[in-house]
Amino acid sequence: MCIEYIMAVMPTDPTPESILRDVAQIQRMDRGSVSVFRQGPKGPYYNHQCYEDGRNVSRYVPREQVAEVEEAIEGYHRFERLAEQYVQLMVDKTRAERQAGSKKNHSHQRSSSRKKRKFNN
Repeated sequence: MCIEYIMAVMPTDPTPESILRDVAQIQRMDRGSVSVFRQGPKGPYYNHQCYEDGRNVSRYVPREQVAEVEEAIEGYHRFERLAEQYVQLMVDKTRAERQAGSKKNHSHQRSSSRKKRKFNN
């Protein structure tokens, strides 16, 4: 009896650099959503809705372009998720560095405050 073991590659924790590489892989982006706005004799008619300059904008999307627009919208959602991960990593790093710096400064201050003062009588 032969047993095969398949080693799955475990994803490593993301780094700021790996997140930026992932962002660079996104080829198309668009905001908003695609929806059917009415049924016609040949099938549904699609709208792409998004906010631009504070206003809701709606554009007709030909049936053959719906998948492309949806892919671009997913690209934008992926960008948002990656950007949030990047921000969180950088915030965590910044706070850790600040905490390490305050521990160094704090321990240095304690050591100097522990010195006994000499009094002359």
